Amino acid sequence: MRLLFSSSPHRIPTLFRLARSHRPVCSSPPPPTWRSSNPMAILPESSAAAVIPSEERLATRFWIKYRRESVLSLYSPFALCLASGSLKIDTFRHYIAQDVHFLKAFAHAYELAEDCAADDDAKLAISELRKGILEELKMHNSFVQEWGSDCVNESPVNSATLKYTEFLLATASGKVEGLKAPGKLATPFEKTKIAAYTLGAMTPCMRLYAFLGKEFQKLLEPNEHNHPYKKWIENYSSESFQASAVQTEELLDKLSVPLTGEELNIIEKLYHQAMKLEIEFFYSQPLTQPTIAPLTKQHDPEQDHLMIFSDFDLTCTVVDSSAILAEIAIVTAPKSDQNQPASQIARMSSAELRNTWGLLSTQYTEEYEQCIESILPSEKVEFNYETLHKALEQLSDFEKRANSRVIESGVLKGLNLEDIKRAGQRLILQDGCISFFQKITKNKSLNANIHVLSYCWCGDLILTAFSSGGVDVLNIHANEFNYEESISTGEIVWKVQSPIDKIQAFNDILQDCSNERKKLSVYIGDSVGDLLCLVKADIGIVIGSSSSLRKVGSQYGVSFVPLFPGLVKKQKEFGEGRSPSIWKGQSGILYTASSWDDIHAFILGW
Repeated sequence: MRLLFSSSPHRIPTLFRLARSHRPVCSSPPPPTWRSSNPMAILPESSAAAVIPSEERLATRFWIKYRRESVLSLYSPFALCLASGSLKIDTFRHYIAQDVHFLKAFAHAYELAEDCAADDDAKLAISELRKGILEELKMHNSFVQEWGSDCVNESPVNSATLKYTEFLLATASGKVEGLKAPGKLATPFEKTKIAAYTLGAMTPCMRLYAFLGKEFQKLLEPNEHNHPYKKWIENYSSESFQASAVQTEELLDKLSVPLTGEELNIIEKLYHQAMKLEIEFFYSQPLTQPTIAPLTKQHDPEQDHLMIFSDFDLTCTVVDSSAILAEIAIVTAPKSDQNQPASQIARMSSAELRNTWGLLSTQYTEEYEQCIESILPSEKVEFNYETLHKALEQLSDFEKRANSRVIESGVLKGLNLEDIKRAGQRLILQDGCISFFQKITKNKSLNANIHVLSYCWCGDLILTAFSSGGVDVLNIHANEFNYEESISTGEIVWKVQSPIDKIQAFNDILQDCSNERKKLSVYIGDSVGDLLCLVKADIGIVIGSSSSLRKVGSQYGVSFVPLFPGLVKKQKEFGEGRSPSIWKGQSGILYTASSWDDIHAFILGW
């Protein structure tokens, strides 16, 4: 039980507002500086974009909206290998060759955009951008010459690069849906729109490389000199390149000022398409080395069994299910002056329910915090699963006492099953959660099972929440309401009340699986109640920012490692042959993810 709604009777979430809603150094010189360091330095401060707050800029909104695409690029096998320094030199050479082809198209697109821009400042800024790209091409050519081979001619344009370059040049030529044919663009304004559309298709590349550079740079040790791609990382993480990305976005804003809402929608579509083409570009790079991501890439459905476990409340949902059930009870309860038919289950009035729920919530919160403090050792200890298990037995006793109080209070009497199902259909789930489970269930050849382990009092709520999102093939392990003619009696069939119940269910599920196949278990959770399952699974992933989970875990020797840096480290070990068993349960290491997009990218990839 987690009574997460406010004890104030006026601050319970409104149910009916719910709607379904992260090369060897000695053999080759370091990579040159890719992308111009500061081509936009001449953009006038008086431009319209200069006064637009960054969070309101067009490009900023698009970047946030399409975060998923940037995460998929970040977790691509190519990016992981490059960040770890384990990327094979032949793969990097192929990448450079494709980038040369891409930069030539980039330069030509800028030339076409410059011809279309009516504003002299915009023309000058675009011209400088193009000059920067041409300088890059010169550096690329000299870099290739130092390798002693013409890798550009030896590596013909691959399909992903070709799709991207054709898209850029078509956009820059005015071949955009909803736009007149290039030859019929009579007015300067109509031509300026092409310049804006072109920048909309090119800006994502600059921002994505700036993002990747910063993410990779965070992982470099201060005195690390042996990383073969350090110069590449330093270039894209440099202040000059970051500024260049920002200034490119500002130019897009400047060119977009006079456009209509429909025309801005076209720019958004172009931006999104460019982001998707970037993903395809990174995933198309040929790797001859094993990689740890996506996880399913190393999964053999014929011999392996992938087991995905997930908590529900605040792992999959935005609001805790106890708050939803409380809302249903209060909204559907009779008023104090209403007479209830003798044939119906007797219920408290809505006012009485608000007061009772508030008292229960306050008592739960206070006692939960006291219980957490009581199980913490006075000093941090080394991780030991049995020690942690013993400590969480005390929390299990507390959870069961709290649940008993809820039943005895009678607050769960009289809830209609149809109301619960409607609430499940409207339940807000975390962004990316449903699409993650959809992709697994639709891939029948993956041989993966999904199990949801939850304290939720009503499994029907979970079932409806997932089925309304098109996810029906999963196993739900939760508690169940007792009904009489679809009306809850106030009693619950208890199955999962505590951390001990969860780990017991987790162990039973693994035990019941066929022993003929190698099992790989992944557990995704957010709270102390998930801690035993998280550390017992081969891979434990924490989503969210529960302070009590980190406090308890840390005191008992559990390490919390951000997912992407953790994978880069694993990839490095994997490449060096230092990790005979890549994933191993009860290691005391948990990986933290900021969103379901990160989990999706790691496990399933693109």
